[in-house]
Formats: sequence, structure tokens, C-alpha cells
Amino acid sequence: MDLRSLNVDLSDLNNVNVQELANGPLPVKIALAVVLAALIVALGWWFGWRDQAAQLERVQMREQELRSTFELRAERAANLEAYEEQLERMQASFGTMLRQLPSRAEVAKLLVDISQTGLSAGLEFELFQPDREVQRDFYAELPVRIRVRGDYHQFGDFVSGVANLPRIVTLHNLDIRPTDNELTMELTARTYWYLEEDSGR
Repeated sequence: MDLRSLNVDLSDLNNVNVQELANGPLPVKIALAVVLAALIVALGWWFGWRDQAAQLERVQMREQELRSTFELRAERAANLEAYEEQLERMQASFGTMLRQLPSRAEVAKLLVDISQTGLSAGLEFELFQPDREVQRDFYAELPVRIRVRGDYHQFGDFVSGVANLPRIVTLHNLDIRPTDNELTMELTARTYWYLEEDSGR
């Protein structure tokens, strides 16, 4: 845009008399004040407030992060007693379960208890074969392959009796098939012992 086409001579701006503007009509004074105020605000924003606004935004975001962290920690602190009680219950439960794991020396007696439970239920054993032990993180397990003959009630009595043993024994791969006038049940019983106790013996 060519200022000359507007017939404006910029040299006329040098001849502006501020005194005349101050004594001029009220609308001119207001317009001049508004333009001057807008110019000051724009320059202030450009040279100083813009950086401060960005810094303020960063500080507000950091405040939110800190507030969230504080609220999380305050919640944990408020629930600390409940967490400690839960930990005590878990430790007691773990201790109870560990007491149900036999020592290595007690495994032989447990195997006898399993076979006695089957005989007490009236079952006839065809196979009772301990396999190789399997080492886990803090315990070992001993699978025992079992094949017995009997009827459903006897099988139920046997399974119930094994479940009531004072040590942990789990039954896996149950398979019941008819043979002659009876039923045959094959399964794997697994017993476990705590390795740390075992290593101290």
C-alpha cells in the first residue's frame, strides 16, 4: 500500500502540536487516550508480560503435579494403619500356610497318610508311585501317581479324606473309567515342602 496514494504527508506528523490535541474536543482526547493505553499494553505484553505469562503457566502446571503427589501421599499416610494391619494378616496367613507344608522328613509320613486314607475309604490300590521332586522358588513339590479301584462313594471319601489332611495335598488329572464291575480312578497327588526349612536340617 502506497501512503502517497492516500495523499498523506508523513512530514505533517512532525508538525503535530500536542497542546492543540490536549485542548481539542473530548472525543479526540478519549480516542487518543485509548490508542495510547492500547499501545502501552501491547508493548508491555510484548516485552515483559508474555514471558511472565509463560512462566506462570509452567508454575501452575508444576503446582498441579505437586498437589497430585501430595494428595496421593496423604492418602497413603491416612491408610498406613490399614496397610500395616493387612500386612500383618497376610504374614499370619503365610505363616499358617507354611506350617501346613511338611518338612522333607515328614513327606514319607504324609505319603503313608494318603495311602491310609485310600485304604480307609475301601479303595484297592493298583499304583502308588512317587515321581521326581520339582524345585520351585521357595518350595518343592512331589507328584505321586495313583491308580485305585472302587466306586464313586469310595472315591468321594478318599478325596474328602485327602482334603482334610493337616498338610497341603492337591489332586490333579483325575480320570475315572469303568473296568469290569468296578471303576478305576487315576490321578496325581502333589505334596509340597518349604525349602528354607528343609535346607536348615
